[in-house]
Formats: sequence, C-alpha cells, structure tokens
Amino acid sequence: MSQQPDPPPFYDLHIFVCTNRRPDGHRRGSCAARGSEALRDYMKARVKELGIPRIRVNTAGCLDRCEFGPALVIYPEGVWYRPQTREDVEEILEVHVRGGGRVPRLMLTEKDRV
Repeated sequence: MSQQPDPPPFYDLHIFVCTNRRPDGHRRGSCAARGSEALRDYMKARVKELGIPRIRVNTAGCLDRCEFGPALVIYPEGVWYRPQTREDVEEILEVHVRGGGRVPRLMLTEKDRV
C-alpha cells in the first residue's frame, strides 16, 4: 500500500514564545514575569511590518526553561533563544528568520538545562 505524501506545511517557520506566568516569588521565575508577552507582541507586529511570509509567531505555555527566560523556540529547526529586548528580537528576525543564520549570544543550548 503506497502512502500519500504529507501536505505542504502552512508555515516555513513557527516561533513559539513562552508566556507562562508563575506566582510572584516562585523559585524558578517565569517568562511572563520577565516580559515575554510584550516581546511576543513586538515580534508578531514586526513580522507583519517587515512582510515576512509564511511565518507564525505563537504563544506557548511553559517551555521548561523558566530560569533562562524569556524563552522561545523556532521550528522546524528546534533552535532556542532567550531574547531580553526588542533589539534582541530584531536580531533574531534579521539573522535567523530572514538570513537563515543563528544568533549564538542569545541561544539556549544543552548547557542551559534545569
């Protein structure tokens, strides 16, 4: 029996930004407490303003990198970042999303495990 090929993806890149909020004072902190909601909103607006096609910026629940947040992950590559500012978001959009490169100074890596 031959299997039908998968349909084409809706997006070339899918960015999940953690907006999980833990109670104030929680030992692990949370991405929302570190400003992830505003950074997500900014990233969504910039993708639209820049006219970058076939990309989706979504809210995610806890990505389990609370201590390093705000955290986001870009698929299909599975590259993790920790943007702190709008300038960081701009750099990720320009270097990774538009250019296909990486922003090593903002990347979460295997060493960033809890």
